[in-house]
Amino acid sequence: MIIEQILPKTPLGVLAVILSLLAAKLVVNRFGGGLNGIPGPFAASFTDWWRVFIVWGRRPELTHIKLHEKYGPLVRLGPRTVSVGNAEAIKTIYALNAGFVKSGFYPVQQTIANGHCLQSMFNTTDEKFHARLRRSVSNAYSMSTLVNFEPLVDSTSEEFLKQLKQRYTRNEKAKGELDFGQWLQFYAFDVIGELTYSKRLGFVDRGEDVDDIIHNLEGLLNYVAVNVDEQAQPPKLQLARGRVRKKANGERSDIEKEAQEELPAGKPARKDFLSRFKDARKKDPDFISEERVLALTVANMFAGSDTTAISLRAVFYLLLKHPQKMEKLLHELSTESQAGRFARPDALVQWEEVRSLPYLSAVINEALRCHPAAGLTLERVVPSQGIDVAGQRIPGGTVVGCSAWVVHRDESVFGSRTDEFRPERWIDANPAELSLMKSCLFSFGAGSRTCIGKNISLLEIFKLVPAILRTFELELVDPDSPWVLHNAWFVKQSNFFVRLKERESIL
Repeated sequence: MIIEQILPKTPLGVLAVILSLLAAKLVVNRFGGGLNGIPGPFAASFTDWWRVFIVWGRRPELTHIKLHEKYGPLVRLGPRTVSVGNAEAIKTIYALNAGFVKSGFYPVQQTIANGHCLQSMFNTTDEKFHARLRRSVSNAYSMSTLVNFEPLVDSTSEEFLKQLKQRYTRNEKAKGELDFGQWLQFYAFDVIGELTYSKRLGFVDRGEDVDDIIHNLEGLLNYVAVNVDEQAQPPKLQLARGRVRKKANGERSDIEKEAQEELPAGKPARKDFLSRFKDARKKDPDFISEERVLALTVANMFAGSDTTAISLRAVFYLLLKHPQKMEKLLHELSTESQAGRFARPDALVQWEEVRSLPYLSAVINEALRCHPAAGLTLERVVPSQGIDVAGQRIPGGTVVGCSAWVVHRDESVFGSRTDEFRPERWIDANPAELSLMKSCLFSFGAGSRTCIGKNISLLEIFKLVPAILRTFELELVDPDSPWVLHNAWFVKQSNFFVRLKERESIL
């Protein structure tokens, strides 16, 4: 009886109740989180939908940069979300054992197998699980171990150079012109395939997107990027985009089958990631299950290909847009070659030969600074006691994070003119300045959650860049047509067409 008296009896009454509840929710969002002292867009303080729409526009990193230029080191991006633009705050938010856990943004990206989600080192929010899993397999990712993988990297590099010659520089119809950005993605996918399964997936050999894997990975990332929190998303949005996620996960099935294959009898044991993961399973079968092995291999394939391809594109594009920097790097490589410091007779180089080259290292660091692969904030949840950042108190439970696109423009760390590609900043810096820049280079994350595949990516970049430059002369097909950027979690580039010409002799 009382309920009947309270409930409205007309459609307008129902609407009034709904609007009142919505208004109350918005007021709580704006004033209930203890973030009123932190500036930011007015709409963002009421709803996370502001963030969704910014990401939907596919250039959120530009919005983040402009907001920090306007408001300073702290910007409120949502009712309970703060972006931190102070590079030195990385040491606070991402420090070891600081108590910050990943936000609800990450579980959306978990691999699905047999109807349930599998946690990985990247997407788990359980710090104890992460630490145990990382201890189990970290040796496989150490640089000393990866150097043993060089023959596998070289195998794909040899095929890559061969295909570029056959299809473009020695093909009169092609005129040496190609979608270089796409081919760098083919390369990165096949290298990680070699390292994971001792087998290329065929992108480079066939010169195409095998089984639309790259296309469907893009669909998955488009889905992931707009999910502020899986649990908080309206059911309609989850259903509408679930189809894309299901299709992308379907493409994983062939790769997952590879993870279950055993070598035929009589073949020598392979020394790829899959074999190392299976060794870890033998040591701790209760924790490293077959499904865990599957999740590790899938994470390798999908996380290790896109980010490396983006970084490779950044290196080559920025060099081509800055011819004087390109000439300085070519001079360094030529000097090393003439001094007999490259052992192989072809254009390929070994890690130990190039990892300490000053200008090559500076170019790669600067490209990673100017164009980091991840284009969103790396979100963490503030522990219950709260924290002080940039002179402000941020309460526990708040989601905070740094974006590499923002912190890499912090002039107090990286010096003046941070919007310019200037490799010399890494050479001219004194030891203290260089140490600070390296500690704040956020391209691979920081702390215990630093990307475990960082060494793989650097190995590929340090080896391929010299190999390409020693083999070919490169120029942009249309220097007046800039590349196009698309930020769906990772800031991918397109419209990167290059004209290749084989050098008369290896540089």
